[in-house]
Formats: sequence, C-alpha cells, structure tokens
Amino acid sequence: MSHRAALEEALDYSFADPGLLEEALTHPSCGAGYDYERLEFLGDAVIELFVSSFLFTNYPDVPEGTLTRKRAIIVCTEGLALIAGRLELSRYLILGHGEEVNSGRTKASILENTMEAIAGAVYVDGGYQAAWQVLDRLFAGRCAEVMRSPLPAADSKSRLQEKIQGGIKQEISYEVTASEGPPHSPTFYVELVVGGRSICAGRGSSKKAAEQMAAAEALEHFDEYFPEENTQA
Repeated sequence: MSHRAALEEALDYSFADPGLLEEALTHPSCGAGYDYERLEFLGDAVIELFVSSFLFTNYPDVPEGTLTRKRAIIVCTEGLALIAGRLELSRYLILGHGEEVNSGRTKASILENTMEAIAGAVYVDGGYQAAWQVLDRLFAGRCAEVMRSPLPAADSKSRLQEKIQGGIKQEISYEVTASEGPPHSPTFYVELVVGGRSICAGRGSSKKAAEQMAAAEALEHFDEYFPEENTQA
C-alpha cells in the first residue's frame, strides 16, 4: 500500500482528485510551485465551523464563554497537532531539505497547518458532507475529551477578550502588518487593534504566536493602554 493510500485509509476517505491530497501534504519549503497554504486557509475555517457546530449541538447547557474556550483548546496549534499525531500525519509530509533536517516532521505548527490543509482538501474534493464525516471521525472523540476536562488557566488572547468584553466592550482584532524570513521559518508581526485603535504589537513564528504575544503585552500594561477602564470603574 502506498503512503497516500495508507493516509486515505486512516482518513476513511478516498480522494477523487489525488492531487488535492498531494497539495495538502506539501510544505512551502519544497519549492514545488504549489503547497498547502491555500488549502490551509480554507481548512482552518472548515474545522472551526465543525467544532463549533459539534459543541453547540452536543452540549446545549454549556454557556457560550465555556464553549469558546473549549473550542480554542481543540483547534489551537497543539490541539490540531495532537489529531495529526493520531493520524501519524508526520509520515506523509512532503518537506524541503531544510525542514527535513531541522525536525520539520515533528513541528507542531507544520502538523497544524497540514491538518487544516487536509480538511480543506476534503471539503474541495467531496463537499460539505464528506468533510463533516471525516472531521466527525477525527474530532468527535477529542471534543468529548476536552469537554470532560477542567478548563486550564486562560491563554492571553482569551483573558484579554474576557477583560475587554467585561469592561469597555470594544471590538478586538489582530492584523498582520508584516512577515519575513523563508517560508519554512517565517516571522510574523501582528498589531492588536481595540475599538479601531492600535494598542500594541507582537511577533512570533506563526500568526497565532504573534497574536498571543500582543495580547500578553496588552494584559501586562492594561491600565496604561486602557485608562478609560479605570475611569469607568
């Protein structure tokens, strides 16, 4: 059995267009003229919608705030890397030499991105129903595990969201202002915007890491960045 066939068996899904699976497994460092980034973009939304729907449907008595934090645990970098590990996804990655010799097969960010790309590939190949069936097999058990477990201390983004919504109630967004470095080892720069006002910035090896840094900075200097909160208190 080929590697691709073995992965299709693990997914319990056979691609009508095998090229989509190839694309989903190809890291940008390969320089192949195609890679997983566009499918990752789509798959990120597909996974978040599935998990949101699953939690909403199966846990009708759990409040929104708890569902939001539980969902974040399931779809975060480490959460998606865990699902990828259960699929033994590292066996199937198509990496450039630089990533191959630098432990790319075990990097959580690459496993996360590939997991999202595969979700996107199934959605493109087989449509909504096929994607839902694959994601249900992959994520239902993990969702149940997370819902049974106590919530850990909130991450910086969640804590900032709760603090803002509990006080000044302004919209929060994270905007990528720049990125640099080679595709296999990028650095992202993100600006935190609250209520249309630029607050502070963060950087990291992924967009999510940069967002967490910006949120942590805002929390550390909250009184300085949000003096209106003290006025209202």
